[in-house]
Amino acid sequence: MSKDDAILRFEDVSFGFQAKKPILTDVSFRVRRGSKLTLMGQNGAGKSTLFKLIQGSLKPEEGEVHIIKGLSLAMACQTMQEEDLQKTIREYFLDCFPKKVYEIDPKIDLVLKAVAMPTHSSEDLDRRIRSFSGGQQARLLLASALIQEPDLLLLDEPTNNLDKDGISHLTQFLIEYKKSVIVISHDADFLNKFTDGVLYLDSFTKKIEQYVGNYSNVREDISARLEKENRQNARLAKTIQEKKDKANEFANKGGRMRLVAKRMRILAEELEEEKVDTRKEDKTIRRFNIPVQNDISGVVLSLTSFSTIVHGKVKKRKQNITLHRKERLLLVGPNGIGKSTLLRNIANVKEDGTVITPGVKVGYYEQDFSSLDPKKTVLDTLLTVSLGKSEQDIRSIVAGFLITGDHVYTKIGSLSEGQKGLVSFARLVLMSPGLLILDEPTNHINFRHIPIIAEAINNYQGAIILVSHVPEFVSKIRIDKILDLER
Repeated sequence: MSKDDAILRFEDVSFGFQAKKPILTDVSFRVRRGSKLTLMGQNGAGKSTLFKLIQGSLKPEEGEVHIIKGLSLAMACQTMQEEDLQKTIREYFLDCFPKKVYEIDPKIDLVLKAVAMPTHSSEDLDRRIRSFSGGQQARLLLASALIQEPDLLLLDEPTNNLDKDGISHLTQFLIEYKKSVIVISHDADFLNKFTDGVLYLDSFTKKIEQYVGNYSNVREDISARLEKENRQNARLAKTIQEKKDKANEFANKGGRMRLVAKRMRILAEELEEEKVDTRKEDKTIRRFNIPVQNDISGVVLSLTSFSTIVHGKVKKRKQNITLHRKERLLLVGPNGIGKSTLLRNIANVKEDGTVITPGVKVGYYEQDFSSLDPKKTVLDTLLTVSLGKSEQDIRSIVAGFLITGDHVYTKIGSLSEGQKGLVSFARLVLMSPGLLILDEPTNHINFRHIPIIAEAINNYQGAIILVSHVPEFVSKIRIDKILDLER
């Protein structure tokens, strides 16, 4: 590829927040005009950091990031800024542009349809961002990047808060998009429909491997290459051992045979150099169990009424639901109807008509991780719920979630969203709750971990309330009751 064909080039870029903990080392790759790429890598490998280097909000310690002059760039962030919450939808989208945009309403309608959040009237554009649910705010963040139609569009886990219909709309938008896109996602079906290449950030070498083909093609290529390299290394290892054995045998015979032994050792060393450094596979979290609170039985929770949100207005509904120790309730309904708000109110016993049996401990997994103090370290966060466990016990548990060594002293605010999710699961393990409330527990999580998480939830022996927009995940968990907030 010629330099003229590239809109973005990384040349020997190195970066790390701490001197002894590099995130990127001598990274080099190019992005062609019009290409649509997936950025793959382990949770915490540095994918979001790489996006910030492209944006310019971070600067490389070594090497250079070259962006062609005049390139427009937009990124869909994962969280809404506090100052944006007071804006109306129209004000929010107008602020996406450096100059005043006339007749913006049709543009807003178009991008909101692309994220399956259509407006019903012009009055909807006068609603404050704060009045929307967390899932709807995430869709607005995505739409704010789409509306700018940049030369390079950066999307960080764009399907996290989209249901099947929303993913379909976004996929079609990206298929038809004529400019360049880089997407961080673990949704293989979504990625396969529009990407033509992969940038793989290896968390071990801290380098980028660049591949041509869609997500599944590249995964197959990597697997085939690893298998070939491992076979080659196995053959070399056998030959090397044979040479060493012969060298030891000849050395013991003395005389001229010692010279033969020396040549054998030299040959073995040369063969060692021919072995290929195979790329290590991503680590997967260890299988884990969420212990249940022992001193509970009978009814854990009863719900006689709840609130939903329809077109921005709160509606009260009556419903008689009880959950016993081993029963599971699935909450369903479209984005914006109030699923997360209901879960939050149940967890904090702020929902009228909610009664949690006294003494029942609630383990609450929030999709926005708002209960995790960003200023606390991982270790301090887990010590608060550790029930007298030693620091060594906590380290052992959190290591199973790939938070090892000095990483336990990392502040929550410095973790990736995926790592925050893993810390949240470690917290549930330490809590031994009697009631588990899970709000989109697969958001931000590496696809390799999801089957293990589903197994742990399905094996949990307490009561569960679950919200998830991922049917494949839900299908792996026994569900006893369903509450459809739309009916």
